[in-house]
Amino acid sequence: MDISTVITIGKNAMEVALLLSMPILIISLIAGLAVSVFQAVTQIQEMTLTFIPKIIAVAIAAIFLAPWMIKLIVNYTVQLYTSIPNLIK
Repeated sequence: MDISTVITIGKNAMEVALLLSMPILIISLIAGLAVSVFQAVTQIQEMTLTFIPKIIAVAIAAIFLAPWMIKLIVNYTVQLYTSIPNLIK
């Protein structure tokens, strides 16, 4: 196994991690922005108000995106495990 193979495996792992985390992070960002706009409009300065909507939005997103996320990580793992014999040579 040479250095380019290790770099390719690491690059693929980082891409999968980015694909898995990006939808949840974007939804959390949008929920936080919406709550911040609501707080600015109503002049409510409660710091704990931002956590509950974000937690609910992330939980709902995780429920709906779980099949896709599991499929993505399983496909990557199967691809990685099936390429082990080729990597050893």
